[in-house]
Amino acid sequence: MTRPTLIFLHALGASAREWDAVMAALGDVPRLALDLPGFGTQAVAGYRDVADMVDGLADEIRACALSSWVLVGHSMGGKLATLLAARAQAGEAGLSGLAGIVLVAASPPCPEPMAEARRAEMIGWWATGTIAERDARTFVDANIAAPLPPAMDAQMIADVRRSNGQAWRGWLQRGSLEDWSDTAGRIALPALIVAGAEDGDLGEDAQRRLNLPHFPGARMETVPGAAHLIPYEQPARLAALIAAHCDTLAAPRLPDDFARLLGSDRVGARTRAAMLARMQPPAPAGLWTPAQRATVAALVARILPVDHDPADLAHRIEATLADGKGDGWRFADLPADRDAWGRGLATLDAWTGGFPALAPAAQDAWLDRIAQGDEAGDDDPALLSPRQMLLWFEDVRAETVRCWVSLPATMARIGYDGFATGGDGPRKQGYVRTAADELEPWQQPAETRS
Repeated sequence: MTRPTLIFLHALGASAREWDAVMAALGDVPRLALDLPGFGTQAVAGYRDVADMVDGLADEIRACALSSWVLVGHSMGGKLATLLAARAQAGEAGLSGLAGIVLVAASPPCPEPMAEARRAEMIGWWATGTIAERDARTFVDANIAAPLPPAMDAQMIADVRRSNGQAWRGWLQRGSLEDWSDTAGRIALPALIVAGAEDGDLGEDAQRRLNLPHFPGARMETVPGAAHLIPYEQPARLAALIAAHCDTLAAPRLPDDFARLLGSDRVGARTRAAMLARMQPPAPAGLWTPAQRATVAALVARILPVDHDPADLAHRIEATLADGKGDGWRFADLPADRDAWGRGLATLDAWTGGFPALAPAAQDAWLDRIAQGDEAGDDDPALLSPRQMLLWFEDVRAETVRCWVSLPATMARIGYDGFATGGDGPRKQGYVRTAADELEPWQQPAETRS
């Protein structure tokens, strides 16, 4: 697996160069800083509305054929990053490698908060088609907590002045005011939201109110000694936050070939979205007590002694039961799934005197006895009978394995690619070669394809 590529999207009036100091502090990591239409080297492109910019970014990312990538969006770039993340989560082809997102003083999906007098002033700076240096100076000074180093200051002033006036005015008059809240929805990707401690319009309060609701479980960080231009003001601190966030993304990553197959047109958007959702931890279900979760994790560890996190699988099983999304059947001699699991766990702990505390060999011995139905039990109506425990333990084993096999990481590990036979076109692609031990060209590792 390759390390995720960091894709940087800049702010209004800036360019890809705003990330130079951040990227230098990050060291040797794959990265790509892009100029947005109307700014930097793309100034001649003029104004592009939000939808057009997101379309263009999606196409550019698809062309890179990245297996794993992280979006880092600042201010205007943050709004675009959020909408790209929503499209990736929805299963859009070529975007499935998105592993996480970092929003830096980001413009929200809803209309960006700004005093109308200030908006009018900023629009007026371009009345003649160019912006005077004194007005560029005013813009920079209003967005920093302290003077920038001379080289950074000169670079920011130059970037503001080479911006396209139509793009500048278009963002302030239209793009920043467009409401994409419903489209953004709730995005389950791991997210870091960064605010400057001295930012006015898009500081910590605005980030908590306007961006955090779209990223349940996101982590918030406030950077002291910074206002809005955090990549210039505190590049080393921002780089450290980005690096730490990327370190947390290692677990759900997929092998490169598998990730590219998942993102290809052989996979339908609904299938891709479902598989990407499984790569994220489910929301807390609140169905079990901590003691019950510990018992299930101990059960999982004995049922499936492979390289996995038993607590994570226990969490996923709990979420499935809480949602009522079982496998569609149950043994007639067992109560409904929620009740059966609650009573089964209580029975297991009652019989064993506390299942998680036992040594693995003792746990295995107890499970062997339960699987054979030879425990005497008693007539306590709150517990399951030996016959019921035999059936319940069979259901537990099936659910544990079903949950594990449903994870994309497991599919990659065992070489399963049956999800990649459809796509969204009128003709489903399926398989051509069906004999034993024959591989289709798309099933072969990239280095062996001719």
